Order: sequence, then structure tokens, then C-alpha cells
Amino acid sequence: MKKILINHNPWQTRVAVLRNDQLQDIYFDSHNKLELERCFFKGKVAKVLPGIQTAFVDIGQEKAGFLHITEVDRALAAERITEGKTPEEQEGINRKLKREMDISKIFLENESILVQVSKEPVNVKGAKLTTCFTLPGRLIVLMPNVPQIGISKKIEDRNERIRLKSILSKNLPKGMGAILRTTAENRSDREIKKDMAFLISIWRAILKKFKKAEPGEKVHEDLSLTLRVVRDHLDKDVEIVITDNQDDQKKLLRFVKNTTPEHSNKIRYYVGPPSIFERFEIDKQIENALKKKVFLKSGGSLIIETTEAMTVIDVNTGRYTGKSNLEETILKTNLEAAEEIVTQLRLRNIGGLIVIDFIDMASANNRQKLSKILEKTLKERDKFQTVALKVSEFGLVQMTRKRSGKTLNQQLLESCRSCNSYGIVKSTETRCFEVLQDFKDTILREHITGTIALSVSHNIFDHIVRHEYNSILSMEKELHCKIILESKEDFEDTQFKLERI
Repeated sequence: MKKILINHNPWQTRVAVLRNDQLQDIYFDSHNKLELERCFFKGKVAKVLPGIQTAFVDIGQEKAGFLHITEVDRALAAERITEGKTPEEQEGINRKLKREMDISKIFLENESILVQVSKEPVNVKGAKLTTCFTLPGRLIVLMPNVPQIGISKKIEDRNERIRLKSILSKNLPKGMGAILRTTAENRSDREIKKDMAFLISIWRAILKKFKKAEPGEKVHEDLSLTLRVVRDHLDKDVEIVITDNQDDQKKLLRFVKNTTPEHSNKIRYYVGPPSIFERFEIDKQIENALKKKVFLKSGGSLIIETTEAMTVIDVNTGRYTGKSNLEETILKTNLEAAEEIVTQLRLRNIGGLIVIDFIDMASANNRQKLSKILEKTLKERDKFQTVALKVSEFGLVQMTRKRSGKTLNQQLLESCRSCNSYGIVKSTETRCFEVLQDFKDTILREHITGTIALSVSHNIFDHIVRHEYNSILSMEKELHCKIILESKEDFEDTQFKLERI
């Protein structure tokens, strides 16, 4: 069974999804950062580069987003290229579009277009944009300008797939498409139509706002993190949703009653101490997910390293020696490793090209068995699209996994300045949040009131004053105390001292 835990602080909201009390997904929302993924913007085409078939679009952010030709829907391309042409010319152009498209004939510099952010900016790259729009709902994902119907592969019953496809075919407006999510299985026609109508109304509101918006203006954003996670994860497998914030509980209850009233009794309010993440040992599991080495129950281990081009995972037997022969020992370790690798890829949000170096196996049957287990586990436990090749004679598996947002390392770590970026350490923001969390937990645990002096390192002091001063004010209000912040030159970034005045 699954649990959804929500930890709300003035500086950050964290949401953890647990399966059998093991961390499966972790999400962060820093209150002073703008999340762009899934947002719609009225963009202004800054530059069109036919050589790489890419348009750079100004969306009002620090860096222009990039729109590649593969992210331009064909209906939009055909409409723009065939504008003012005769029917015969339009037919010829449409036939040509099936083979290739030229971005310089679709977009002009300085024109305004509606775009959606499909991936957050990473390092020096701007946001990845698309005009193949998607609007996620509870049961379906609406594709307002892509007239295709898809059904989750996890819905295996043939009759149910036919029924669901029939509902969409009959009720979707012309030119629109949709993907039925796994949660749509065995849902009534009425529920699916209701979800569809809600998403269509959102799309029409986006188009209306786009016409009035200024270039670079955001015209739509997805739900808040807590509501989004509940929408995507709350199903019959979830036994409870716990939040440590009463306002969050009220919002969640209202949202769930409107969408899935049968689950409204699962929304609970948590009162500490200890804090909700401490109670379920979430911080400890996050800490382990940042390490390169992952220990297996049998005694074997995984080494996970990510480079600019790919992620490499090495499987070792470690201290596991088995009971009978070497081949059996290797197979058992590899099978356990395959399941743990799927868990780690999801938890660490690793995407792109992945190479797994399993322990060599002499038996072709064992290699085939390992391939099947890996494919089955990916299908059952990973919500993102993956493609895995068969295990080679050398024990190597090449696979790809869809990228979505930043990896766990990118969210919580930064390059080490002391060794010229050869290593990574926790970012100043991550260390600051840890200090504030420990400080808050100590006050609640020891019931401290009145005026409190918080001494921290110069780095942490500077970060709090620049970015998290409002969090200190909110904490004073929440904990009914007065906080005096002090900087100590001899303190490490992980150190803090609490003194009652």
C-alpha cells in the first residue's frame, strides 16, 4: 500500500510518496522559485535557425526557450505554410509535410505564438518548448491540438480498452485528442466526460487569455505541487494522505471531494513532534538516494554515476556468496539489482541514456530471464516511458528513460568550489533548509518560547537574509517566538546554535 506525506514549511513544501514505507517519489517546491514546466506562455519568436531546425522564443524569462521542429504540431505547420494557397497547392504541401517540415516557413521573427514548457531550463540551456499541448487531468490527458487517442499500456483488458476508446471517439471535439490514464480503468462514462469537459474549458480559457496577453506573459499554470501529486497518485492503492499544515488539509479535502469523493476520508492532519518526515524516516532515505553506492539486501551493491551524456550503473556481488554455485549467485544478485535499479531511476528521476553493467552470466537462459524481469518491473513500477534492449553477452543493458524536470542530484546538490568542480556537495540552499528544519524541530520538541538566538555560518546567514527572511517571519508567527539571527565566522555550514534569551 502507498502513503502520500506532505511537509509544509515557510521556505519549502516537500511531498513524499511511499510504497510499503519505502520512498518511491519525492517532490520539492521552493517558495521563492518559479516552476515553468507545464506552463503556457505567449511567446515572441526571437530567432529562427533553419540549420538546426529550431526557433528561440522569448517567454519573459532570463533565457529564451527553444522550440525544435519535432515539437511543432503538424496542424499548425500546415495552417501557416498553406495560408493563401490554392486547394491544389495546399494538397501538395500537405503531402510534403508528411516527409519533412522547414521551421523557417512556419515561424517568423518577432511574431507571437502560444507555447508550453515541456522541460525546465537546465544549466546554460533555456526551457524546452512545444506547441503539441497537453493538459493533464485526473483520468485523461487532453491534447487540444493533436487529434490522436492513446490508452495507458497498464490497462491490459482488451474489452475495457475498446470501451474507453469509444467514449473518447464519441465525445472529443474535432481536432482534439487525449490519452486515457491508468486511473480511467473501469470508470463510468459520466466520470470520463466530466474530466474531459473540465479540461476543454481550461483550454478555451487559455486561448481567450492568449489573445489579451502581452508577449512573454504566462497565460496558464498547472495546479500547486500538493494538488498535482494528489491528482496524479491518489487511487485505490493509497491508504492515507497526511499533511502537517491545516490550510493544506482544507484545500486537499475540497479538491478531493470535487474530483474523487470516495477518497476524501484518506486526507489526514498530522501533529508533531517529531516532524512528519522524521517520523517516517524520509530525510534518511533522501540522504541515501544522493549517494553513489546503493546496498542490496543480499549483500551486493549498485554504483550509480551520472555524466553529461549518460548514467552508468554497475552491479557488484559484494559480500554475497550464494549457497550452491556461482551462476546461481550471480543470477540472484542480478535479479535483485534489476528491481532496485527501477526504484532508484524513479526516485532519483534519472532520464536519458542509461547503461547498466550487470554481472556476466554464462547462461543465455539466465540473460533472457533477467531481461524479462527488468522489462516487467519497468512496466509495473515506472510511470515514464522506457525502452530497454536485451542483456548482451557481456552483461550490458542499454536503455533510455524519458526525462522530466531535474534529477534529485540537480535539485539538492551543486559543484564543489574547493576542488574546481571535480566533486559535488549539498547546495547552500539545501544546507540552509536543513538548518531551518533542525532549528524548527528543536523548538517544537523542547517547547521553547520567547526570544531565541539562532547562530549560523556566514554563508547560511547571508542566504537567509537574501532569500528566506520571510520564512523567518513566518516561523516566528507559527512558533510564537522572536528569532534573532547571528552570523558566526568559525561555524561550518551544517552547524547552528540555538540559545534562549
